[in-house]
Amino acid sequence: MGYARGDALLTGSEGERWPVPRASFDASYEPVAPSRHGKPGSYRKRPLILWAKPMAEPFAVTLDCDRGTLRGKPGDWLVQYGPDNLSVVSGSSFSDTYELLD
Repeated sequence: MGYARGDALLTGSEGERWPVPRASFDASYEPVAPSRHGKPGSYRKRPLILWAKPMAEPFAVTLDCDRGTLRGKPGDWLVQYGPDNLSVVSGSSFSDTYELLD
């Protein structure tokens, strides 16, 4: 995935890394003490209801605006945070960090 100057670069629980546009990061994440807003450190995502689909086959999703291509494998989840905001989450990470609602 591509990123731009000022984007937040996140590292997940399994060492995976991805960029988040600054405005989206500021609206979606909050610092975990002793981290301070706008400074490097630990952050957590604010609760959000989103769409997620478990994938049974390998897949690829081309992102708009030349942001690259997301690729996933069977067992991964395709997660949609907003209209143009998609992510691939591994099955183990999804079960550790997301809650399914009815």
